Amino acid sequence: MKYEISITAIGNLARTFLENNSSVILLNEGLRPNLADMVVAHTEASLKKDIVVGDTFIWGPASFEVVAVGGNANQNLRDEGHCTLVFNAEGTMPGQIIVKGDVLPRLSVGDKLKFK
Repeated sequence: MKYEISITAIGNLARTFLENNSSVILLNEGLRPNLADMVVAHTEASLKKDIVVGDTFIWGPASFEVVAVGGNANQNLRDEGHCTLVFNAEGTMPGQIIVKGDVLPRLSVGDKLKFK
């Protein structure tokens, strides 16, 4: 396992971002309280190895293939548990990780998210 976290809070706008933009912003819990409405906060974890194209991302029962990793995404995960996950869409920002799968994830406190 490269990275494993649990959701601790879901910002009021996080569901809207997922529905409208097919994206979720992850951030370690307690960091940047001014962004709490926009992010999915999670437990802190160490990134054991860089996320790369071809890795698998698991959100609860759903599984996704990593198809692109922005140039800053791994460092941001190390520093703040931060990245933007983009589901079944294109992305061009350096902090994004693009994943492809059959469904969008559901947002639930307590869900486990894993990269392997």
